[in-house]
Amino acid sequence: MGSVAIATDSTNYLPRSVADEMGIHQVSLYVGWGEGSQRELEMDGFSAFYERLRTDKDLPTTSQPSIGDFLAAWEPLIEQGRQIVSVHLAGGISGTCETARQAQAIIAERGQPDAVEVIDSETGCGGLGLVLLAAAAAANAGADKAAVVERVRQAREGLEIWFCLDTLEYLRRGGRIGRAQAWLGTTMQIKPILTLGYEITPIERVRTAGRAFDRMVRFAQELCDRGNRGWAVQHIEAAQQTERLVARCREIFECEPLFVSEVGPVIGTYTGPGLLGVGAIARELAA
Repeated sequence: MGSVAIATDSTNYLPRSVADEMGIHQVSLYVGWGEGSQRELEMDGFSAFYERLRTDKDLPTTSQPSIGDFLAAWEPLIEQGRQIVSVHLAGGISGTCETARQAQAIIAERGQPDAVEVIDSETGCGGLGLVLLAAAAAANAGADKAAVVERVRQAREGLEIWFCLDTLEYLRRGGRIGRAQAWLGTTMQIKPILTLGYEITPIERVRTAGRAFDRMVRFAQELCDRGNRGWAVQHIEAAQQTERLVARCREIFECEPLFVSEVGPVIGTYTGPGLLGVGAIARELAA
């Protein structure tokens, strides 16, 4: 166990086994309809949620962790004498990172100003997961807090991730459409390709799911050609497409993915089922 602990929120969607093996501590966001919300990390599978999302006239609500949630996760680590680097979902689409900073201020007021470093990843989902793996690799190798923070910076600087959607409708209804607003109206039948930085940003639009898939494969080749070989694939209820994309990526990168996983309900509320994404960082950053 290193002197630095890595913490985050639940919107990275790393496979739980990978997060646990790397020692990544997670604080859950919340999601639910009018009858109440629940911690995303406590949900036993996502199929029922996405089935209701397809049919319910109302979107569920999502909410960030409380200050108390962060303190409950951090305090046992601080009591062990560890410093914490806590990396979170982009501040442009969630208040999670700001709440973490408020919790950090409380820790500082208690006389431990250097105990926690909070970082806005300016990404989410697979992008956040890849940055976390880089941070955890450094921490587990014995790096100090400053070196772990620098590893996060390097990973984020080199990160590239795209995702395609079946429709922009969920982003529109949920108010997270960002600069893709320009694609609304008569173009609602397109297959949008976007990226997630500080906010959701449009990349390209194509007319069919087949063309969207082909563009994701070409993007994977571009990542490999640029030397980003630490790759990952994420999806929402798109298992067959995911298997095809993973197979193509294995051929392109000539190595196994760092992870493959499904995006959960907090982000899925705003993207809808059918999401397919691929991204990568320099593989040596996650080693």
